[in-house]
Order: sequence, then C-alpha cells, then structure tokens
Amino acid sequence: MNNQRETESTEVAASERKNSRRRKILAWAAAAVLVLAGMLALGYWPRAARARKLAAANQANQHALPAVTVVLVKEAPADAELELPGNIQALTETALFARADGYIKQRLADIGDRVKSGQLLAEIESPELDQQIHEVRAALQRARSSLRQAEASLSQAKANLGLAEVTAQRWLKLAAKGVLSKQDGDEKQAALDARRADAAAAEAAVQGARENVTANEATVQRLLELQSFRQVRAPFAGVITARNIDMGSLVSAGSASSLRELFRLAQIHTLRVFVNVPQSEVAGIKPGMPCSVEVEEYRGEKFQGNVTRTANSLEVSSRTLLTEVQVANLRGTLLPGMYATVRFQIRRANPPLLIPSAAFRNTEKGPMVAVLQGGASVHLQPVKLGRDYGAQIEVIEGLQAGQKLITNWTDEVREGLKVKPVAAAKPAAPRAGGQVK
Repeated sequence: MNNQRETESTEVAASERKNSRRRKILAWAAAAVLVLAGMLALGYWPRAARARKLAAANQANQHALPAVTVVLVKEAPADAELELPGNIQALTETALFARADGYIKQRLADIGDRVKSGQLLAEIESPELDQQIHEVRAALQRARSSLRQAEASLSQAKANLGLAEVTAQRWLKLAAKGVLSKQDGDEKQAALDARRADAAAAEAAVQGARENVTANEATVQRLLELQSFRQVRAPFAGVITARNIDMGSLVSAGSASSLRELFRLAQIHTLRVFVNVPQSEVAGIKPGMPCSVEVEEYRGEKFQGNVTRTANSLEVSSRTLLTEVQVANLRGTLLPGMYATVRFQIRRANPPLLIPSAAFRNTEKGPMVAVLQGGASVHLQPVKLGRDYGAQIEVIEGLQAGQKLITNWTDEVREGLKVKPVAAAKPAAPRAGGQVK
C-alpha cells in the first residue's frame, strides 16, 4: 500500500511539473506576441502618418499652379562696345620682280631686313644685254654714217639743181630770141625738173637717215635703262618679308605668274586691320572714329587706331561692310598676318532688347520665348534674335520692353498654361576681390 501511494504521489508531482512548464511557455509566448505587436504598432503609425501627409500634399499640388521664374525684357544700353575679329595687313606690300634677264651676281638683303628707299637689294649679271648694247651702238654708228652720206648726196643734188636752174634760164632766153631751137630749151627745162626730183629724193633720204639714227638712239637708251635694272633697289622703306633668290639664281624679266618674285617688301610702321561689320551695326561706323586693337599674344595691351575708310557697300553673301582700320606700329610689335580683335565704342539710335539666353528655345518654327500674359497665362512668341553675348542675347523683333519672360522653360510649359510667376533672384553683390558668392 505504501508503495502504491508513493507511486501515485510521484506521478502527481511529475504531472504538476509538466503543467507548470507548459504555463511558463505559454506565458513567454504571450509576452513575445505582445512585444512584437508593440514594435509593429510603433513602426506602422509614423509611416501611416507620413503617407497621409504625402497624400494630402499631392492632392494640394494637383490643385496648385506651377511656379515659374520670370524676368522683365529690358533695352540694351545706347552706348555699346562692338567687338569684331580682324586681319592685320601691311600698309603697303609689293613683290619685286626682275626687269632684266640674267644671273644673280650678289644678294644684299634677306628676310627680316629693314631697308631704306632706294637701297640696293641685289645685282643681276646679264652678258647678253651688254652684247645687245654693243650691237645697237654699232648700228647707231652705221645709221649716223648713212645720214652723213645722205646729207652729202643732198648737197650735191642741190648744187646740181642750182646749175640746172641757171642753165635752163639761159637756154630758154636764147630759144625765145631764136638763137637756139625750142627743142634745146625744152631739153634744158626737162633736165631742171630732173634735178629738182633728185634734190627731193635726197631730202627724203636724209630724213629717213635721221629717223633711223633717232630709232637707234632710242634703242640704245632703252637698253641702257634696262641695264640699270640689273640693280634691284627698294622702291620704299620697309621690311623684307620674302626672299626667293640666291647667288647664281637664273632670273627672267617680267611679272607673269610663271615667274618667281625676287623679294617681297612691306611697310609696317603703319598697319591696316580689315574687319567685317554686320549690317545691324553699320550706322555706327564712320571714318575717323577711334577704336582699339588687341592681339592675344600681347594680352592687356591696347593699340589705338582709327577707321580710315569703308567699302561703302555690303557683301551680299554675308551682309557685312568691309572696314579698314589703321594703327600705328612704330615699335614693330604688330606683324602682318596676325589675328586681332577690334573694339568700337558705338552709339545706337535704336538699341535692341536684351533677354537671358535661357529664356528662348529653338523650335521647328524658329526661336521662341514664353511670355507671361494677363499675369498668369503663358503665350509662346516667335522672335528674331541679334547678337549673342553669352549670358544674354539681343532680340530684334517680337518683344517689347517691360514684358515678362519665363526663364525656367520646361516641357510642361505650353500655350495657355496657367502659372504662378516668381521673380528671379538678384545676383549677390560682389565681395572684396571681385568674387561673387
């Protein structure tokens, strides 16, 4: 009996322990569920609140007008600086060709040399020319001898004519008195006429001989002057910019394209700068107006010049006016062939309008701008643009001063769209040192 009771008590104790463990597990499970539920609640409610706020904001945005940045259209200043590219050329530049055939005997100048007017640059040796001079001089001597012979023949003819005149007069008188027959008188008259013809022929021969002498003298003088061209001299003071010969080079007289030039000489104490002024700025360019010339190689240095002349006619293909500017170059700093920038200070009678470059778009219909009409409505306006200054651009047609333009033009901006205009922010004032924050 005792064993049976002990067994029953042991089973009861074991059952109670199992029930106790089961209760603990359930309690822990319930606690874990509560913790998880609390954590989920803590994460859900903030997200739900944010979602509600976003939904409310989206709903409000759907009913709100899109905001756009607007600026006013303004006129450009009446006094403006016109900056144009230009090409520097020498005031006078010429190619020197040979006037006599031969070989270069000596060369006395090279590229870069500064020469004076009349300075000897080269000498040409031409033995053929010397031989021609000898031949022509000999022909001149023969012509002079022929002239002397013709003059002697003329003197003899005149003497014979005088004798024939006296004889004829005597014979005619005797024939008239009947001493001689009329036939004898007629013969003497015919002889007189023949002597007159001989004298006239002698005079013509003398005249021809004189003309032959004159022609030979002119030929000799021409060859002597041509002989002086064997010395190549500078026609004006300048600098040698090209040299295409050396000692022993064969040269030919003339300036045909097939012949090479001996030297190229340029005057650079004063230079010419040619610029093409666009049609829109032609009215502001006048001869005599000052301007400044700059080159990249001498940054910061300005060379003062003046407009000397214009073509007075626009180039049809580019609608530009060719303008010449002369600038002093006493130090020889500038060189022909340089690329330069010419700046003019001009005053425009009808200044164009200026808009930000971001305020227009190139469309299929050409340049367009978005104009704000009635304070809140968008109108797409075609315009004609002028010069581009980078951040700003000129408008020649299509706008009026005081109109409002949209600068942040996006794909959403379209004709008739209602918008909320916002003034563009003003640029910050520059700090010390010229930098803008």
